[in-house]
Amino acid sequence: PGVQLMRAYVPGMRARRFGRIINITSAMVKTPHYIMGLSTSARTALTAISKAISAEVVVDNVTINNLLPERIDTPRQEFMAQRMMAADGITHEQARLRIAASINAGRMGQPEEFGAACAFLCSALAGYISGQNLQLDGGSYEGLV
Repeated sequence: PGVQLMRAYVPGMRARRFGRIINITSAMVKTPHYIMGLSTSARTALTAISKAISAEVVVDNVTINNLLPERIDTPRQEFMAQRMMAADGITHEQARLRIAASINAGRMGQPEEFGAACAFLCSALAGYISGQNLQLDGGSYEGLV
C-alpha cells in the first residue's frame, strides 16, 4: 500500500512543490531478527523504494523519510508484556521492566515523542532531510550508520 500511495500522491505534491511522506517501518529494517523475517523483508523493501523515489522528488520540495521505531509504549508493547507474563509466569510490572531493560534508555519511548519526530519531518523546516531513516529506539542501535 505504501508504494501505491506514493504513486497516487507524489505527482500532486510535485506540482504544488511541497510534500512530505513519512513511512513508519521498524528498527528491524536495520537490525533484522529471524522471527520477524517476513515483516522485516516487506518493510525493508518499502525503505529501499522510498530511498530511490526520494532522490528524484526532493528537487520539487517533496521529501520521503522513514521512522524506525523500537519499543514505543503502545498496545503492541502491552501485547508483548502479556505474552511474557504467560510464557514466563511473571507479573505485569516485571514484564514491562524486562521490555524497558532491552532499550539503552532504560524505558519505552512515548507516543508523544514519536509524534513529535514525525511532525518535525512533516514540517517545512525539514525540507533538507530526505531519503533518511530516523531511528526512535532509545539509543539502542549499535551501528554507526
